[in-house]
Amino acid sequence: MDGIVDDIADSGGIEVIIQNEPGKTAPCCPHGPALLFEKTGNGEEKGRRFYACSACRDRKDCNFFQWEDEKISEARMLAREEQIRSKMPSFTHHEYCSRFREIVALPLEQRRFCVDCQLLMLPGEWENHKNHRALSEDITVQRLKRPSLLLRPLENKKSNAQYLFADRSCHFLLDMLAELGFQKILCVGTPRLHELIKLRNMEGKSHTMKSLLLDIDYRYCQFYGQDEFCHYNMFNHHFFNKEAVTFFEEFLSEEGGDKVVMVTDPPFGGLVKPLANSFIRISMTWKKSLNKESGAGELPMIWIFPYFFESRILECFPSFCMLDYQVDYDNHPLYKHGKTGRKQSPVRLFTNLSPKDIILPVDEGYRFCSVCERYVSVGNKHCPKCKTCPSKDGREWRHCDECGRCVKPSWRHCSSCGHCALPDHPCGRSKTGCFNCGSQKHKFRACPKKHNKQMHVEVGRGASCVLKHAAKKPTAKNKKKKRVR
Repeated sequence: MDGIVDDIADSGGIEVIIQNEPGKTAPCCPHGPALLFEKTGNGEEKGRRFYACSACRDRKDCNFFQWEDEKISEARMLAREEQIRSKMPSFTHHEYCSRFREIVALPLEQRRFCVDCQLLMLPGEWENHKNHRALSEDITVQRLKRPSLLLRPLENKKSNAQYLFADRSCHFLLDMLAELGFQKILCVGTPRLHELIKLRNMEGKSHTMKSLLLDIDYRYCQFYGQDEFCHYNMFNHHFFNKEAVTFFEEFLSEEGGDKVVMVTDPPFGGLVKPLANSFIRISMTWKKSLNKESGAGELPMIWIFPYFFESRILECFPSFCMLDYQVDYDNHPLYKHGKTGRKQSPVRLFTNLSPKDIILPVDEGYRFCSVCERYVSVGNKHCPKCKTCPSKDGREWRHCDECGRCVKPSWRHCSSCGHCALPDHPCGRSKTGCFNCGSQKHKFRACPKKHNKQMHVEVGRGASCVLKHAAKKPTAKNKKKKRVR
């Protein structure tokens, strides 16, 4: 297993177990409390539970692993604690803030940023970074206000993939939330949105909005105060220092708290269930801080995620709906407009806000459907039979009378399978099952017959090689080499 990824967890091989029992603590790795998983496949260890890193889906990035019933020796525990300490930031958040004030006070020619260490340097530290790449020009105050352009994006898809909103999407989100009357935005994993809010406030272009950034990237400690940034892991709702919890709770409760909205943009490969659990706990903190009853409404939220996760998100948040607005990113190879991106971004907004109140920009190809009472893509035509605008990907879908629903335009009805699918689909084998043995109880990764199939292929290849070798007549040169060996 090279990581705990969402498709494995939902395949019948491994399932994540959410633990919220008071008093029960999980073992920790450098990314905070680990998540509990259970093997559900057909192997010998079926039903056995284990802990693994919450943030990294590749054990090359974090190799933490522990069986739930495993007893850990004192030596191993000490080694684990030492590893956690070694992964901690070089400075505390308070120290980072002090350093930032010192750097801003320096003349422009004395400001340095180490590209290799991703660190703002003071003059006395230059010698320690003399063999590193460094930026020494134009480290202006204005540039320091846009750290997302200065820092190198983290792009490891199996751990901390950090794709940054395009300005077009950022401005749309802020304009829309301001129009709805929100005055505070809790930015969970959305550093560029937080950055733009602060810039807008300084420029005075719109009414002032307050924001708090929660992100696992501790590098932002260099640029934001403790009341502006919390080092946080959204997969296990873990704050890396106790002071951050206080600032987080104060942000949710101050000024009545009724005008706060949460906007989150998790890594696309992340497990939906742990993310939803963290967001529910944030909502519960919001209710508690405002002394609201348990039956009160949810914290207003916008969860930005690909549309094909719709069923999983709605399973966790039945009150959510998916909007047609397509979110673009500056540094993603596909999820952006232009020659190098797709014509249609698959990233959408999932929200518990009223869809009819969210006005999507007409000049970007959206229209208002009076029947559905919401804005949709121009290509999303209303279906009178389904009584909705059914398209998920921006294209015009067509209604299949045999299936009784609208499907993608490239799909055709298959009488053998009894539903619509791509014309070249493996007939008789559902996409949700295993394409190796046809079972609907697991996927290919967890298939018990996969090993036998792979062995058969290898044997076949081996036999083929032997036959080809035997067909060749040995030459005198080959015989001589054989005798020498």
